[in-house]
Amino acid sequence: MKLLLLNGPNLRLLGTREPDIYGRFTLADAEALARATAERLGATLDCFQSDVEGELVAKIGAARGVYDGLVINPAAYTHTSVALRDAIAASELPAVELHISNTHKREAFRHVSYTAPVCVAQLMGFGLTGYALAVEGLVAHLRGAAR
Repeated sequence: MKLLLLNGPNLRLLGTREPDIYGRFTLADAEALARATAERLGATLDCFQSDVEGELVAKIGAARGVYDGLVINPAAYTHTSVALRDAIAASELPAVELHISNTHKREAFRHVSYTAPVCVAQLMGFGLTGYALAVEGLVAHLRGAAR
């Protein structure tokens, strides 16, 4: 089983960006936890981060036929990107939308997700642990255990 983890804009700044909201862990910490979780479950995980919407769209488009599923933290693009939404839908891959913070406890504009309706699940508010939980959930879904 091969999985892809995508991280959107500004997540490369984890550890220094608004630590009261996002914590002190780094993107490398999140990727390492997700990768270790996948390996423990018998899967492999590739990671990609970009601040550029088109790069994320292209990566999703290239994932079809290569990966079995996606974990995506679209970050700010969650609330703005029809392009990411359409790319996820077109990939026909099961995807889990992930957020470090609980976006429903934040500004009103963060309460709407364009990508969640084309994902099998949305996970938020668990900080670094969310990366492991998202991988576990996606693997369970792919194995039919989450239905």
